[in-house]
Amino acid sequence: MPDGSLSLPARLCLLAWDPARPGTTDTARYHHLVRAGALTELAQHGLLIDDEGIATPVDLDSRTGDAVLDGLLELVRESMPHRWRTWVRLHARVTFDAVREQLVAEGYLCAEKRRVLGVFPSVEYVLARVAAARALHEETRYVLEGPIPAGEVSERDAAVAALAAAAGLRALEPRAPGPRAPESAEAGARRGSRIAELTGRGGAAAPGLRRIMDEVRGAVGAETARAVPSAGG
Repeated sequence: MPDGSLSLPARLCLLAWDPARPGTTDTARYHHLVRAGALTELAQHGLLIDDEGIATPVDLDSRTGDAVLDGLLELVRESMPHRWRTWVRLHARVTFDAVREQLVAEGYLCAEKRRVLGVFPSVEYVLARVAAARALHEETRYVLEGPIPAGEVSERDAAVAALAAAAGLRALEPRAPGPRAPESAEAGARRGSRIAELTGRGGAAAPGLRRIMDEVRGAVGAETARAVPSAGG
């Protein structure tokens, strides 16, 4: 996948911007998605493990070297124990904002200062590297729909695709055969099976990681469903 240096949560954050509309994103819906990506990457590194459904740090000293991931790891260490689904939403805005600032610092996004009604200061984040975002979208779609067996997809790419699908990212929705044709039941079943395979692949690195992937993906879907009505209202 392009820009392999980007962390899993950074890739998911970048996917929240539609390359076809570089200045438009519904970030309020994706705080939980980015947090889920950070939890998954910490679990893939073996720094968070599952203890009867509780997200549990393995020790008090390990670090990843990524400020956002290490910040979340420290938050989990210093907080009372919580289940994975709770951590997907608890203070998720903090993780999202930190990842977004990383993308600004690395030139993927541009922070443009505006004034609402000509008076109130505001910052709007727009895509600066549209080609990179488009490549990431296409590669993620290819993982979701392409012919490569799930077992040959990298664990990180599989996790990105499975989590992005759970969040219902508009730019990754299945391409219908016609402008008004809905997705067939057969196609929907194939996609569901593919996502399940990718979830398993994303959780293949260590015992218990598949369960973690199932938990955080389920939480992303639930939070997305809750956010849609408020976003539409």
